Parts: sequence; structure tokens; C-alpha cells
Amino acid sequence: MDSDLRHKVEDFFYLEAELLDERRLREWLELFTDDMHYWMPVRHNPLDRPKELEEEISKPGESYYFNDNKETLRLRVERFYSKTAWAEMPPSRTRHLISNIRIRKGDGVQFEVDSNFIVYRTRMEKDEDIFVGTRKDVLRHVNGELKIARRTILLDQAVLKAKNISVFL
Repeated sequence: MDSDLRHKVEDFFYLEAELLDERRLREWLELFTDDMHYWMPVRHNPLDRPKELEEEISKPGESYYFNDNKETLRLRVERFYSKTAWAEMPPSRTRHLISNIRIRKGDGVQFEVDSNFIVYRTRMEKDEDIFVGTRKDVLRHVNGELKIARRTILLDQAVLKAKNISVFL
């Protein structure tokens, strides 16, 4: 892929991380298309070595942490602002680190992009969590801007030690 597109995608992901870390969630939500899907399946620990990575991951319709469309994601964002989300009172402090951004394929309008992430979360005096994984996104040009049409989040952890996942990855 050309370097201009790569830089545009990287800047888009860095802006997204900034919005999340600054708790500007309504602005973050606007980075998604209206027909978006935000999905984080559960990862399994199979007893034998799977032939394909996908064998470790829940299929659509099976277990998941997130399975949002634009409206359900909007409800989660608005709940954060309502101050009734006990898991975010007081709010978490996060740092989203995005790396290994790779544009896999595209047709000029829509692009499949993989990236790795580390999200550090701290809250209160002792709560501290680290989420590590990869994201598989479909980005789409909408009115000259990039938007997230699909996001699949694959955590490296099969067992989460966090008390909750009240932050966005």
C-alpha cells in the first residue's frame, strides 16, 4: 500500500487512542460508521495445538465480551457520561498504545487493517489492568474521512484478571 494511505491510517488510530485516553468518548463514537460492528470474542485454551489460530476464538453466536452495533455502543458511551456506571466512578485512566499497523488489502474505499495494542488502565489506588491483543478493522472512506466499519478485538489473554472491562479497546 502507498505510504500516504499508511500515514493516514496510522494518524487515524493515534487520534482514536488520544480520544479514548482523554475520555472524549462521544467524539470517539463518531469515528464509526452507522452500520458498524464492534466485536470481542472470548479466547479459549484448547488442550491440543490447534491447526489454525481461529480455533482458539469463539465463533459468531458463541461467547463474547463485546458484540455492539452503533446503537448499543452509543448506550455504553452515554452511560459513561451519566455517572451511573459504578465501574467507572471515579473514571479509569488509560493509555492506548497502538503498533504494528498493517494494511492488508483494500479497494480504495474500504481497507482491512490489522494492528496490535496494549491498553494500560489504572483506577483508584490499587486497580491496575493491562489488556494486550490485536485488532482486525475494516476502515471505510465516508465523505472524505476514515471511519471504522468493523472491529474485531482479539485479546492474548484467555483468562482476564481485570474486575471488569469498562474501557474501550
